[in-house]
Parts: sequence; C-alpha cells; structure tokens
Amino acid sequence: MSTKDFIEKDYYKVLGVPKDATEAEIKKAYRKLAREYHPDANKGNVKAEERFKEISEANDVLGDPKKRKEYDEARALFGNGGFRPGPGAGGGSFNFDLGDLFGGAQGGGGAGGFGGGLGDVFGGLFNRGGATTRTQPRRGQDIESEVTLSFTEAIEGATVPLRMSSQSPCKACSGTGDKNGTPRVCPTCVGTGQVARGSGGGFSLTDPCPDCKGRGLIAEDPCEVCKGSGRAKSSRTMQVRIPAGVSDGQRIRLRGKGAPGERGGPAGDLYVVVHVDAHPVFGRKGDNLTVTVPVTYPEAALGGEVRVPTLGGPPVTLKLPPGTPNGRTMRARGKGAVRKDGTRGDLLVTVEVSVPKDLSGKARDALEAYREATAGEDPRAELFQAAKGA
Repeated sequence: MSTKDFIEKDYYKVLGVPKDATEAEIKKAYRKLAREYHPDANKGNVKAEERFKEISEANDVLGDPKKRKEYDEARALFGNGGFRPGPGAGGGSFNFDLGDLFGGAQGGGGAGGFGGGLGDVFGGLFNRGGATTRTQPRRGQDIESEVTLSFTEAIEGATVPLRMSSQSPCKACSGTGDKNGTPRVCPTCVGTGQVARGSGGGFSLTDPCPDCKGRGLIAEDPCEVCKGSGRAKSSRTMQVRIPAGVSDGQRIRLRGKGAPGERGGPAGDLYVVVHVDAHPVFGRKGDNLTVTVPVTYPEAALGGEVRVPTLGGPPVTLKLPPGTPNGRTMRARGKGAVRKDGTRGDLLVTVEVSVPKDLSGKARDALEAYREATAGEDPRAELFQAAKGA
C-alpha cells in the first residue's frame, strides 16, 4: 500500500465516525463493524473480508493517538491528495505523486523546507518497512488418527466413523480471541502474522510474529475459553471412506479433512494410519491373497479337482496334476486384493498334503499293500547322495 493511498483514504468514513470522535466512540464503532464483517462470520464472502481489512486498517490508525495525530496532520497538509501552493505559485491546485516528494525529501533540505521529516513520519506511520496492515488467511492444522479394519474391510474398502479432536474457531468468541469479538491488529507485524529477519547476503527470512503467534491479531480483552488464541479444542465424528486394498500400517492422506482454517483459510489434511486384523484363513502378499488348502494323498498322487474358498466370493475349482508335491503353489487369477487401478491381484493357493491321524481297517490294509508294492523305492536316496557329494 503506497503512502498516497493511505492519505487519500478517509478512515473516519470507514468507521462511520466524525473527525472529532472520542477514543471510546472509535472503539465502539470498530467493535460493532468488526463483529459484523469478521471472516469467521462471513465464510466465503470476499467483500466482507475486504471490508474487515479496511475496518482493521482504519482502527489501527485511529485507535492509536500518536498515529491518529500524524494521520490528521498529513490529511490537513495534503487534503485529498493535492498540494495547494500559496499566491504567486500559479494559482489553483495541482496533483503530484507523493512518493516523489517523500523520496526527494530524504535528501538534505528538500523543497518547501520539509527536509527528511516527512519521509520519516509517513514511513513510520504507513509503510512499516513495506508491510501492509492486512490479516492473512491461515491454513488449518493437519490431524492424524488411527483406525482398525477387519481383513475383509481392508481388501474391499469401508466407510468408518472417526472421532477426532482438533483446534477449531472458539465458539465463545467466534474465533476472534477477544471476549468482545473485536481484536486489534498486531502492531509488531501490522497484521501480517510474520516478521522479517536478515540472513546476510541481502536476503531476509520471515518468522511467525512472536507477539501474536502468527495470527496478525491481538485480543485487548482475551477470551477466557481460548486465552486469546481464537482456537479451542473440539471433538467431532466424521464418516471417512477408506479405499479398497489398503495394507496394515499404511498412512492415508485425506485432503481438507483436518482442522478448519482461520479467516477464510483452507482446512488442513487428515492422515489416517490403518491397522488390519488378521484373517483366520487368508493372508496377503502385496496385491495377492494367500491361502493354504489341505489335500488327501490320493488327490496329490493321482490328481483331481479341488474346491478353494475365495474372500467374499464363490469358491473356485483348481485342477491338481498327478504327482503334485506337498507345498506346491497354484494361482487363481483375479481373486486377490484390489489394486490402485481397480484391477485385482491373484489368489495364491498352497497345497498341503493331509496325513490322517486315525485309519479304518480298509484304509490301513490299503496303505500296507501300497507300502509292500513300493518297498524297493527309497525317496531319500538322492538326499544322501547329494550330502556325500557336498
């Protein structure tokens, strides 16, 4: 904001008070207008936000006796932005860029005998090192929560309720931090919420203002609930959709579902850490599901068809080739977990030959006959031969 813009603004008109208004009248007018146009009470209303900035700017000047005196003197000198010369200077009035005057006045003995005083007065009153009296929107804080899903919910996706605690605008003071709902602009950062610090080499960095904690506003009468911060702890329950295919320990980011912002700022993000309960039958390996299926010795030796359960769907039938060894893994395509592109992984089926604990008479006789028929075969012969060779 240039010095010329500030001088041409009628702050008395902005607050709706006469030029001879008392400090109490100015304060009362500011509080009434600030409460009416505060961004937290006019969410999404750009015009109300701009009006609130004008009101805060006017109060920052008129609410400070020293600034008000300097402002009144400046308005008296330059009127509505035009300098009026005395008789003999050509009569009438002419307009010029006040920035040129102040820039030139910084040298010794400027025109009109102003010297360096005007530049110092207006620089200290309006510029504040280039900062503008403006309260900036603030993004809400990010929130992290946890949720535990069943194995099936993790694979198929689920909508779950999450109860979260976060900092949101204080209801007692409408997020202003002031008991009367009328905070003043922070004089340290002039409402920006940031202060500059030099880092050498011609560069400067900004830090959150230590006096207003980055809010840009300071409560004259701090709210007893939020202690002047404008934020209070609140709890809410939200229905959150967990996408299909999440894995145990995965961290999901949900944009805009975190704590509400301040002064029209965007909400933060919600991060959900997912925990998945184990399943009594199925396991998981990446995008694939796993299952171990017991088969009988005749099925493994002679081959056959085996029905295999799937997660949440009808069983599938797999063909066992003759001589299937124990521990062999087969694949049922498209019966696994959901991938990011919407397709599914596979179901990996591991065969486990089941050994019966009790045998009936016929079964025992049949196995005894089989043992006699294969008495000359030694399945461990290659094992011992390999061991000797090693």
